[in-house]
Amino acid sequence: MRTDRLVAILLLLQRREQVTAAEVAQELEISERTARRDLDALAMAGVPVYSIQGRGGGWRLVGGARTDLSGLTMSEARALFLVAGPASAATPAVKAALRKLVQALPEPFRVQAEAAASSLVMDPERWGTSRVEHRPPRFLDELQDAVIRGVQVRLRYVDRESAETERTVHPLGIVAKGPWWYLVSNTEAGRRTFRIDRVSAADPTGDPVHRPEDFDLAESWREIADEIDRKRTPLEIQAVCVPHGIDVLRMALGRRLEVGGSTTDGRVEIVIRGHNEYLLAGELAGLVEWLEVTGPPGVRDRLASIGNALVERYG
Repeated sequence: MRTDRLVAILLLLQRREQVTAAEVAQELEISERTARRDLDALAMAGVPVYSIQGRGGGWRLVGGARTDLSGLTMSEARALFLVAGPASAATPAVKAALRKLVQALPEPFRVQAEAAASSLVMDPERWGTSRVEHRPPRFLDELQDAVIRGVQVRLRYVDRESAETERTVHPLGIVAKGPWWYLVSNTEAGRRTFRIDRVSAADPTGDPVHRPEDFDLAESWREIADEIDRKRTPLEIQAVCVPHGIDVLRMALGRRLEVGGSTTDGRVEIVIRGHNEYLLAGELAGLVEWLEVTGPPGVRDRLASIGNALVERYG
């Protein structure tokens, strides 16, 4: 994230000629102390930037200097534009500024720079409860390179039953889902998702990827994740919730909660997904202050049983 800020500050200096730490802080949504520290870091890194003290002071580039983007290597240009994509934590102002830089790149670099900006999506919500952190998988760099260059890959893959298969895929994008990394690809069987830590070999063929003109990685991943979530939580229950309880339910249930319209008594219709009636009733028993389950009957019966057991033990 600091690299994003330093590049953004340099762009600000080029555009405005002189900036104050307060202006940098406001533009990048950081504290003035952080802005001053970043400006000092630019100077220490050899960027020709200096400060003017007193009234009307600020920071300037020596002689109105400009960065020479023509000196970037292909890999450096791609790395720069990764911070402008949807996976970046940079502010919208930083992303917009970096995207404008693509016009200053040498022509051979532009396509891959633009591809780098849309090659990665970050999805922070985890599947499951594991908190184990994982190192980036072995073939992550090779597969992201194939996405950016737009070349097919001969992939060897080990599925969850430990069976290894080999196929040629058309890489479309990389997704980080919690600690796991996924490759979204087109195959002969349609669009498929591969967990990258299960890839045992990845060999680029050099043949061009057939990429749908309207493909959007973030939108495609939302569709994939929603489908997987529904398979993991096949049971749906209907309920009504008091309006001030919706935020509590969102924190407790995440994407398993779907919010509908209002009822005649002012409550809100909701749908909640879960694994089975037994587990879902146990989970919802702690939320009865805000919601009333209306169906299916099996979940209501289980909730009543939980209530009776609680009264018998603690009544």
